[in-house]
This record gives sequence, structure tokens and C-alpha cells, in this order.
Amino acid sequence: MMRGAVRTLVPAVLAAMALAGCSSSGSGTAGTEPVSGTTDTADGDGGTDTAEPVAKGITLGVVGSPCVLPVTFDLAADWKPKAVEIEPGSDLAALGEQGTVTMVCEIDAKPAGNIGYLRVWQGKASDGDPQKVLEAFVADDPDAAEESYTQTEAGDLAAVEVSYTVDSELLDEPKTERAFAVATPDGPVVVHLGGLDSEEHRQMLPAYELAKKTLKLG
Repeated sequence: MMRGAVRTLVPAVLAAMALAGCSSSGSGTAGTEPVSGTTDTADGDGGTDTAEPVAKGITLGVVGSPCVLPVTFDLAADWKPKAVEIEPGSDLAALGEQGTVTMVCEIDAKPAGNIGYLRVWQGKASDGDPQKVLEAFVADDPDAAEESYTQTEAGDLAAVEVSYTVDSELLDEPKTERAFAVATPDGPVVVHLGGLDSEEHRQMLPAYELAKKTLKLG
């Protein structure tokens, strides 16, 4: 099985092996108000999708939340985060490491009605260039293609964003994925959104945009 196809099984493998270190029902700063306005986001074909307002859940990344991170951001309501610990050199390290970053948090969309994950990856403090980090992240997926990079902002931080497609042995057509990267004093952080297919990806974009809009240094 191709490495890219194997990565489509990461959620099930990680859950089965109980790599998470914290409960998905952990605390954080909760809220129920919808985020007002809509956001135009580029789709995999270079067009735009208009994201509907999304209800806000907890703030992830703060002390006491399921994943303590170098950054904080708001989650969409009902998305369930779980900390991930990857042991270097283990059999699963290849699934939890991509490019120069390692998965540290996985946020499940199934409780909110979608099939997919928002994942947070972190690199070493010496790897400070978000563009290079994101390029290495995409390059490490052998099934990635049609990548398009954009200089943008995540909250008040300078960021680099990429949209690309991934060929999957499980689908008849490529699916869209995207990610953004920022630099922090503790190393670069990549926030990635995949999905079962491009339609699931499109439906989950409001949660991704909420994370990007509300991101702050931890």
C-alpha cells in the first residue's frame, strides 16, 4: 500500500493504539455563539467556496485544554480534540511524522457530523521558516499534487497556506486538502485539514477557517 494511502488510515490506527495522552472531553474556554460573517476560501480548482458561520466550542491550546500547544485557537462546536504522542523510531512514527513536523493533536469532526480531522503538527524550534516547513510537509506525501501556496495571516500572525490534491486508492478522483503554517518561539506549527473526500473537506472548511482566524501565540 502506498504511503499516501496508508495515511488515510491514520485516524483509526492512532485511536486503536491509544496514542492520545488526554481525554477528548477535556476542559477549555467554551462558548456557543456562532462566528459571524462568511469566509471565501480557495477550493482545489482555484475557485472559492463560501463558508457558512460556525458555532464556536472550546479554545484549544491553552493550559487545561486537551492539547496544550504553542498556539491557541477556537474549535468549532462538537469537534473533539485529543493529544497525540508519537514515539520516535516506533512502528507508527512514519504515520505521525510528515516532513519536518510531528503530529501533536488530532481533532475529530465525526461528533459534528463530518468524516475528517483537523490535525496540528509541530516542528523543532530551529525550523523557523513556515514556507519551507509547509513545502516539506507536502513533499513528504507522494500522492500530493497541484499544490498552490499563498502568503496569508492566521489571527495576527504571518502565515503560509497551501491547497493541494491527493490521489487516493479508495476514491475515483483526487481529494482536496489544505494546511497553514506559522512560526512560534517553540517551533513551527502546521494546522492541516483533510477529509474523507473533497465534499467532506468543503463542509469542514468553516472549522478550519475559524481556527485560522482566531489563532494566537500560546
